[in-house]
Amino acid sequence: MKYAIQVHGNPELSRSPHSAFQFIKAALAEGHEIVRVFFYHDGVYNGLGRAWQKERNVPDWEGLVLANGLDLVLCVSAAERRGMLPPASTPAAVAEGFRVGGLGQWMEACLKADRVLVFGG
Repeated sequence: MKYAIQVHGNPELSRSPHSAFQFIKAALAEGHEIVRVFFYHDGVYNGLGRAWQKERNVPDWEGLVLANGLDLVLCVSAAERRGMLPPASTPAAVAEGFRVGGLGQWMEACLKADRVLVFGG
């Protein structure tokens, strides 16, 4: 089974990122495929830099990417609205393993997946 996962919750205020993380680990252990994990709304806070993550109880997304080659995408519009993306002249403070993309990547993942799951905040 192929899954597209969307995460909405801020890891400091919501259990949804932790639930998504546990679901993904279990699905991978059972041999399922994760097409993409798309972080939307406050879910983009999961992709803040490593120093921020270590100070808080954020799932180890980077470790999951390294172990399984997952595609973690932060919604560019949601990240911009939350001040996460600096001006074009400076690099973004996005954690290792994440990339910035748009809703087109989410739609593509939905088309490739057998199931779509949203972990809301």
